Amino acid sequence: MTKTPYDPASEGAQMSFDGRLSYGDYLQIDRILSSQRLLTGAHDEMLFIIQHQTSELWMRLALHELDAARAAIAADKAREAFKMLARIARIFEQLNSAWDVLRTMTPSDYTTFREGLGQSSGFQSHQYRLIEFAVGNRNLAMIRPHAHRPDLVALLEAELARPSLYDEALRYLARQGLPVPQDVLSRDLRAHWTPHEGVQAVWETVYRDPRAHWEAYELAEKLVDFEDYFRRWRFNHVTTVERVIGFKRGTGGTAGVQYLRRMLEVELFPELWHLRTSL
Repeated sequence: MTKTPYDPASEGAQMSFDGRLSYGDYLQIDRILSSQRLLTGAHDEMLFIIQHQTSELWMRLALHELDAARAAIAADKAREAFKMLARIARIFEQLNSAWDVLRTMTPSDYTTFREGLGQSSGFQSHQYRLIEFAVGNRNLAMIRPHAHRPDLVALLEAELARPSLYDEALRYLARQGLPVPQDVLSRDLRAHWTPHEGVQAVWETVYRDPRAHWEAYELAEKLVDFEDYFRRWRFNHVTTVERVIGFKRGTGGTAGVQYLRRMLEVELFPELWHLRTSL
């Protein structure tokens, strides 16, 4: 017996969208799907473009959450920030999964379109730079790749003028009565963070008595959780690049794998990692 095909309209589903807001309209799907402009005839160029475009979309969400998390911590609403920080960690888990797809591209596949990339390179991503600046890794040299775009330089400079996520966390600890050193609270926000014994001592106080400092303790673990996923993302980036191009120089002129390996040494919240040895 042949069954009649199911018609969602029979149960009230909207089927007519002439002049009404549809799924595609709301998400601007046409604009998204027309943004893959291939410059070569290589099959794998589509993979390369979509992997990076989707990564930029996830970074856009990470920045949205970072802004909200910092605002919540600054307003002494740490518990509200915990969910946002947890979401940021999971965003980087998602970004990690993207490398698995890109690693299906072999060195031979990549050579078919690499010349078409010109001097473009992932280290030129202004959103990635904003994320690093936002969480506390502030390297002023990394503004230079954006000098040709005054609007992007303005965004990066505005970020440098704000307390980073780590700065806000330490200010929060101080407002909770913990002895955060004054030179840390009044430091130059644009300056690169260097490990501080006084900051580590404060975090050690939190970890030695979590019940007395529960919100600070939970905040610390949320920061460590984020950096854990962030480190994995960097490591997978290095592994993917080495698998695809070996030790060739990057398209943007960097040392490629060697440059990325140096980034693995960067610690975002060093005191939170170092205290584990001293506890």
